[in-house]
Amino acid sequence: MRALRFHAARDLRLEQISPPDRKPAAGQVLIRNRFVGICGTDLHEYAYGPIFIPKEPHPYTGAHGPQILGHEFGGVVEGVGDCVSTVAVGDRVSVQPLIMPRAGDYFADRGLYHLSTDLALAGLSWHWGGMAEYATLNDYNVQKIPDAMSDEEAALVEPTAVAVYACDRGGVTAGSSVLITGAGPIGILTLLAARAAGAAQLFVSDINDARLAFAKSILPDLITINPERDGPGDVVRSMSEGNVGCDVAIECVGNEHALKACVDAVRKQGVVVQTGLHPHENPLDWFQVTFKDIDLRGSWAYPTHYWPRVIRLIASGLLPASKVVTNTITLDQAVAQGFDALLDPAGKQLKILIDLSK
Repeated sequence: MRALRFHAARDLRLEQISPPDRKPAAGQVLIRNRFVGICGTDLHEYAYGPIFIPKEPHPYTGAHGPQILGHEFGGVVEGVGDCVSTVAVGDRVSVQPLIMPRAGDYFADRGLYHLSTDLALAGLSWHWGGMAEYATLNDYNVQKIPDAMSDEEAALVEPTAVAVYACDRGGVTAGSSVLITGAGPIGILTLLAARAAGAAQLFVSDINDARLAFAKSILPDLITINPERDGPGDVVRSMSEGNVGCDVAIECVGNEHALKACVDAVRKQGVVVQTGLHPHENPLDWFQVTFKDIDLRGSWAYPTHYWPRVIRLIASGLLPASKVVTNTITLDQAVAQGFDALLDPAGKQLKILIDLSK
């Protein structure tokens, strides 16, 4: 089968490799992949990796490079192993890519599988990934999708789960005012998740005017801010009740200036959620954190039980995740028209899906 594999930084190869066994092992499922998204994590691996891709065999899965990329994907079930009862051959599914011990782990025993110290991900530290024709996964990694959901939307459940969890961590609720820093795919999905949760006032900050315009085309009442021209905190305070700032600020960039803007813009006793992955330490004004009595919370991935909930949000239309998609390409176009296009500072692409059927 064809598979796009990471060998080293700037070295992705479309190769012919042996497919998975047609008869999966007990507790496992074989799927024919349909669509896979290119994630910011995939871009970082391509540009600077290996980062999450293990150089030595992963302690739980044994996987190591060369690695099939892709952890935002879905497909059609083609085979099930013994003891699998949650899906059947022919079911269309979305993939929850987190893989970890299911028992005997401190966090797994408490249902906090995403916090396991032995955590692995399909497409990063598992033998299979979404950027290939087929993948074998554990039964807990696949969730059947309803007829109302498209195959493209199945590949968007994973990044949408990140956004929904960030809003949950921030306590976004009906009537909330929310600032999102970063108008990339996760930032815009977080805006949509905040609106689905009932947020009444939404702000987004980004230095890319094209992305701000795109975000506003999706949410016309969105208040956009370019921090190269206006201070996010100043804008948010000027438009908030009592000029105190927003209730929740969610950082979706992994940028120290964006996080500082969140701390500045949030009201006293507000909540700042850190979702973007920072590449290095970030000095904050800790006097303001204390003086404003704010909560500062991390948001790592998502609890694995979110899949049915996120699927309902997307399938119902309450969270129109497909609006972030700006292009769909084929696997043989993935490097030039996918990875390179998304890394181009002057590029206009936001979210790119790869169609594995072509």
